[in-house]
Amino acid sequence: MNIKEGLAYNDVLLIPQYSDIRSRQEVNLSKALESPNSSYICRLGLPIIASPMDTVCESEMATVMWEEGGLGVVHRYNTIEDQCSLIDEVLFASATAAAAIGASGDYLDRAAALYDVGVRILCIDVAHGHHVFVKEALQQLRGAFGDTIHIMAGNVATLEGYNDLVDWGADSVRCNIGGGSICSTRIQTGHGVPGLQTIVDCAASDRSAAIIADGGIRNSGDAVKALAAGADFVMLGSLLSGADETPGDVINTRKGKFKSYRGMASKDAQIAWRGKTASLEGVATTVPRKGPVMNILRELERGIRSGLSYSGSRTISELHTKARFMRQTASGQVESSPHILK
Repeated sequence: MNIKEGLAYNDVLLIPQYSDIRSRQEVNLSKALESPNSSYICRLGLPIIASPMDTVCESEMATVMWEEGGLGVVHRYNTIEDQCSLIDEVLFASATAAAAIGASGDYLDRAAALYDVGVRILCIDVAHGHHVFVKEALQQLRGAFGDTIHIMAGNVATLEGYNDLVDWGADSVRCNIGGGSICSTRIQTGHGVPGLQTIVDCAASDRSAAIIADGGIRNSGDAVKALAAGADFVMLGSLLSGADETPGDVINTRKGKFKSYRGMASKDAQIAWRGKTASLEGVATTVPRKGPVMNILRELERGIRSGLSYSGSRTISELHTKARFMRQTASGQVESSPHILK
């Protein structure tokens, strides 16, 4: 048996290079959602997308994400009518709206209703994207809407999965399985590929659909590593969780203020959504309230801009060609973190 080795974000560092960037404001983080199968183009000023989770992205988050240069994907764990109402709230603020759908059941009716209220970015949101249901959904959506919509699909963990989704009609692909902070897929099923390795493998493709690094990104340094490895965007859940704009009430405790955060394959989320559970591949928790998401995004932006400057890169595309990685040892990982308190 030939067993492949996979790299996680902590296994590597980017090597600093000569830079003639005099100010981090020279770094341009804008990126277009590449659309090999669509005529619809959406350019983001910040390569950050809010995950379609019911404790992360509804109308408030999607609106602020757009105002700050990113994108929010409104989750699908509600009725078609409720999701369309959320989208109406986003569009009333003149924002571009993106919305999640499934790959079975009422997904075509949901897609049609979302299209009618103005959505032009649809996200096929399933745990295992390299699947016949996703193939059929992509073909059905292309047949129904042609090239007038951008279709984001996933999740996949391999080059083969990425290539197939693009060939089936996806314009962008969410890449990573089992790496999210509240995901237990790898424990429950034994399947997955370390997050950075997934991006490296998918970036070797000759297809042009945008690569979205989705899962396992814990800080701006991980985001820079994902972009350097070939991702065009990063999708965030836990880093945005607890923000004022996330759905859910503030929970007051003796230890402070908290908000709920849960995986969509957790028991809590599945019961809230459809009153029953299937495969449990996520957990539910609470996280400290973090304040306005604008502050989180600006801190991430500063870190990503700085990261590009260390590689002498003014754009994400330039980072793709200039970036140089090295493996770090376990001792290197310890040294790479603040360790005065250890």
